[in-house]
This record gives sequence, C-alpha cells and structure tokens, in this order.
Amino acid sequence: MSRADLGRWLRRATLLVLTVLVAFQAWYLCWIVYWKWHDPAHTAFMRHAQERLVVRSPSARLQQQWVAYGRISGNLKRAVVAAEDVRFLAHEGVDWEAMEKAYEQNLKRGRVAHGGSTISQQVAKNLFLSAHRSYLRKAQELLITWMVEAIWNKKRILEVYLNVAEWGDGVFGAQAAARHYFGVDCGSLSPEQAARMAAMLPAPRLFDHHQGAPFLDQRAESILRALPGAQIP
Repeated sequence: MSRADLGRWLRRATLLVLTVLVAFQAWYLCWIVYWKWHDPAHTAFMRHAQERLVVRSPSARLQQQWVAYGRISGNLKRAVVAAEDVRFLAHEGVDWEAMEKAYEQNLKRGRVAHGGSTISQQVAKNLFLSAHRSYLRKAQELLITWMVEAIWNKKRILEVYLNVAEWGDGVFGAQAAARHYFGVDCGSLSPEQAARMAAMLPAPRLFDHHQGAPFLDQRAESILRALPGAQIP
C-alpha cells in the first residue's frame, strides 16, 4: 500500500468512526427529547437488574411504579438533594469541585471508586449506561448529562431520578421503595423515613439486606439534619 493509499484509508476510517460516534449521540438525544414529555418505561439499570433477578428466579419481576412530581413527598425530594447533590439547583449538570475530589480519591485508591456524580449525571447513567466505572464511560455520561440539562428543567430531572433510581434488590423508584421499606405511599414519607431512604442510595442493594447497618443510621441522621436547608425545584 502506497503512502497516498494509506492516507486515504486513514481518512475514511476516521470519518467512519466519527459518523458512528455522532449517530450514537443523536440516538441518545432523540430519547432525551422524547422523555421530556413521556415517562421512561424502563432504563438500562432496570434491564440489568431484571437480568440479574431472572438468573435467581425466572418469575422475578422488578418493583417500580411511576409517580408524578407533585405526588412525591417534599421530605424525600429535600433528603435526596441533601444526600446526593446539595448544589443541584446551582450547577449546570456537573459539580466540578465534587468531581475533582473524586478524582483525587481515585488516585489514592488506584482505581475508579468515586464518580462525584450529580443527580443529573446519575439520571444519564441510569437511563442509558451501566454501573461499570471507567473514565471512558464517565465521558459518555458527561455528554448525556449536558443534553439532559439543555432539554429538561431541574424539576423534570429530579422527577425522573426519583422514579428510576435503584432503591433495593429489584426495587426502583420512590413509590416502590416507600412501599417496600415502610408500607406507605411516597407522598406520605416522614422526614425520618425520607432521610433513611436517601441514605440508602449509594449502595441500595447492600442496605436492602442490611437495614440495621450502623453506617446507614449515621448517614440518615446526617441527612435529616441537612434536610431543611436543601433547595428543590
């Protein structure tokens, strides 16, 4: 192959790769626009969870029920913001200070253990991606996050998050979680119940099976103290 032929081949290969990448981003964008007005029936995280449950029991089904933003307890909204993203209303999708701290922690550990993700980033991850941690997946997460922030408002972002977040082993969304843990609707959650649910979010399957863990109690108490000051849309 001559140098000219090699150059043409490289240009064509580069163009093909760029075309595929743009097509992927356009696919994400189309779904984000659609979900501005339509509630997601399922997410990537839900599909992975269903596959995991079916291995254990072929008849297993996820617990999830969509609830409109106005029917979700303000206590839970504030608790989740206080626990997961205290600057939710202030940032444009990414909290760079939190990401910098996470990066420093990852360097110390020698692996990607913390993502420093905002609620907007967690929505992007839950809808489209996997729980696998890598910097490449993080880059894709950021692109989707910026699309979400550009097309949805903060109220819609928080509404979707509260309805698709994983809250236990096969338990997704605030309504299913409130029924699973407390036997009440998510609109009736007390501050204490809301703080405890928010405390579970970093490791919901673990805490589902270890609801008496001392760390969970301590984290719930911390969130409860911060709850009144959390700002929500």
